[in-house]
Amino acid sequence: MGDTLEFNEIYQEVKGSWNDGRLRFSKQNVVYKSSKTGKVDSIPAGELNLAQWRRVCLGHGIKLSTSGGHVYKYDGFRDTDFEKISEFFKANYKVELTEKDMCVKGWNWGTAKFSGPLLSFDINDNTAFEIPLSNVSQCATGKNEVTLEFHQNDDTEVSLMEVRFYVPPSQADERQDPVEAFAQNVLSKADVIQATGDAVCIFKELQCLTPRGRYDIRIYPTFLHLHGKTFDYKIPYTTVLRLFLLPHKDQRQMFFVISLDPPIKQGQTRYHFLILLFSKEEDISLTLNMSEEDVERRFEGKLSKNMSGSLYEMVSRVMKALVNRKITVPGNFQGHSGAQCITCSYKASSGLLYPLERGFIYVHKPPVHLRFEEISCVNFARGTTTTRSFDFEIETKQGNQYTFSSIEREEYGKLFDFVNAKKLNIKNRGFKEKKGMKGKIDEYSDSDDDQHDAYLERMKAEGKIREEGNDSDDSDSGSDESFNPGEEDDDIAEEYDSKASASNSSDEGDESEDESAKKKKAKKAKVVKEKKEKKPRKEKKQKDTGGPKRPMSAYMLWLNSSRERIKSENPGISITEISKKAGEMWRQLGKDEKEEWEGKAGEAKRQYDKAKKEYNESGGGSSSVSKKDSRKSGGKKEEKKRKSAGGDKDRERGGGNESFKSKEFIETSEESSSDSDHKSKSKRKKESDEEEEAVSTPASSEEESD
Repeated sequence: MGDTLEFNEIYQEVKGSWNDGRLRFSKQNVVYKSSKTGKVDSIPAGELNLAQWRRVCLGHGIKLSTSGGHVYKYDGFRDTDFEKISEFFKANYKVELTEKDMCVKGWNWGTAKFSGPLLSFDINDNTAFEIPLSNVSQCATGKNEVTLEFHQNDDTEVSLMEVRFYVPPSQADERQDPVEAFAQNVLSKADVIQATGDAVCIFKELQCLTPRGRYDIRIYPTFLHLHGKTFDYKIPYTTVLRLFLLPHKDQRQMFFVISLDPPIKQGQTRYHFLILLFSKEEDISLTLNMSEEDVERRFEGKLSKNMSGSLYEMVSRVMKALVNRKITVPGNFQGHSGAQCITCSYKASSGLLYPLERGFIYVHKPPVHLRFEEISCVNFARGTTTTRSFDFEIETKQGNQYTFSSIEREEYGKLFDFVNAKKLNIKNRGFKEKKGMKGKIDEYSDSDDDQHDAYLERMKAEGKIREEGNDSDDSDSGSDESFNPGEEDDDIAEEYDSKASASNSSDEGDESEDESAKKKKAKKAKVVKEKKEKKPRKEKKQKDTGGPKRPMSAYMLWLNSSRERIKSENPGISITEISKKAGEMWRQLGKDEKEEWEGKAGEAKRQYDKAKKEYNESGGGSSSVSKKDSRKSGGKKEEKKRKSAGGDKDRERGGGNESFKSKEFIETSEESSSDSDHKSKSKRKKESDEEEEAVSTPASSEEESD
């Protein structure tokens, strides 16, 4: 038999709900880790004194008792697990695993027995049910009756809130009431907080972010008391899961975060985290309300009677000693600005995301703590509003998704390297999730320089565009350079036309304002004419399909020869991942191997130049272009003919209709038409005269006026 036994999907009952986890039996201890909270129960092997195998609702379960009076119950075993667990217990723990039957008669009378933290109700020496006394929130007594009230569990649809026991009067012992004795046994182990005695120490007016407000924090030996103006909260130390001490991004404040399970409640609101905000500059001198001997005996050197220092240090030090849990601080992660956190938004509010050694924590509204163990994958997504930021998405194994948005683009490299180093599965890499851990490690070790791969893809796309339009790039760039300044000059002339008219009027004093306004119209018409004439230049962007094909680069030649090998080595890889993988392999090639492919690319380039020269000498490119031009010019002539023919037909139709007009209409129309013809002729004459003046004017005078 091996040194350890491990079981998955083992359940632990917590206030009426079943929480799954992993259980491991080793020679030194028994360890159970909850999948929901990550809390670890460790039972030293030397403290085990009782082990029972029982038939329960989830199959079979084990009940373990220790010499210290603690009881642990784990369910979800199979019937076939009994033999190997029994042999392991005999060999390593020197404890016999005994089978214990449960009573299923359904009777409601029996014997109540108090054994450690459990109240068991037995019928004929067989247990019918057990009540963990730590779940009891209140105990009330009446005449021959005891009422137990329980803490409500928000994770269950139905919760047991109350149980009543009838205690018959006893004639055996008249000195003690059996009802009061029953209630005292319950209260001695129940989770009932009674603020009796003096507090160990008190911190006045601490700023609390959740729940919001200023609170006096009174530290008692077994619980924490938050006293505010409106609400009071009493937090047992047994409900504290973790402690965090996080520096603010401004380096002037500190967050102290207390994780709670179960959470504190206010109406329908649940607070899973208690967040305190401190200033680094605030100091305090603290004196514990205990004697020096009691402090030394109770805290074993962790605290002293008189202490002084920063306020956040004193609070964290006292909490660490009383709760007996380690304080989690940020690891060696550093963002773009040098801080140990990243500014982002979660839901509707802005906050800080801290990458820790074993998870992420977001403060402060609402606080979120995600352990690496419960993360299924992460995703780097493009920002929805701007390209200057990105979103960081985390998906848990339970199917929940957390999106932290509006992260600055400069933080991408640092965060990606952190996620990569922690071997978290990155969703948008395109890799399929594998069951084995080895596959995951291989996936993470593949791409260390993901940013460079994205840049390589963009450069490839731009190279393809240049190859497609390479034949017309040179001519187009020259024409664009001559065309754009012309447009800019025209815009400038239109913007400063008032200045131009003023300079002309000063030189030629006899010109009126009307004539200068007409000159503006003439210049604008001239600009439109030039634009119309330059439109056909777009037709030059035609690729000569009959010419030789451009040669490939050294990288593309190597990629074509290596593509099949990459596919065979990485089955199921996507097209985009092939190019990423190829980019990494190309960068890792030696100098000699690259020279070989560069030589092949140079030879292909020489062959292309030779073929291109022969093609141009044979007139292949010019003939195809002339054919296209002739086809286009022929098509334009036909369009003009069709338009002129349509105009003649319209005039004929109009002439046929004139015979039906009355005499009065003909006379008035002739007069109006003659007037309009006379006006249009005079207008055209003025415009032609002005055009002649504009043409005859020297270029220097136009530039001065502009």
